[in-house]
Amino acid sequence: MAKEFKYRGKTPEELQKLSLKEIAELLPSEKRRNIKRGFTPVQKKFLEKVRQQKEGKRKRPIKTHARDMVILPEMFGLTLHIHNGKEFAPLEIKPEMIGWNLGDFVMTRKDVKHSAAGVGATRGSKHQSVK
Repeated sequence: MAKEFKYRGKTPEELQKLSLKEIAELLPSEKRRNIKRGFTPVQKKFLEKVRQQKEGKRKRPIKTHARDMVILPEMFGLTLHIHNGKEFAPLEIKPEMIGWNLGDFVMTRKDVKHSAAGVGATRGSKHQSVK
């Protein structure tokens, strides 16, 4: 049997019932200060869309550039589309993600895949071994 997830002794259901101020007290200092200072206008608009989605007023997926937004309990269960610099990558929010930023889960760089030398390569690279 899988162990039930708890964050600082609270279940996901208990976390969702807490106010924003109470949630901030449970988070690490950087995230707590971020919430206490207040959200940016972009983050406020994003949070409003999340609340509309939870109430069922919004049908379309939520797309955002706010990679610095802290993941809050009210986002649990939603699939958000986070911009990675080129496209919007889908991200399903799970309770284990609380306290992290959205951008921490959507990578901005791809793995480098080297192959043979390109068209404008120098003569010396022509003799590289190709595996």
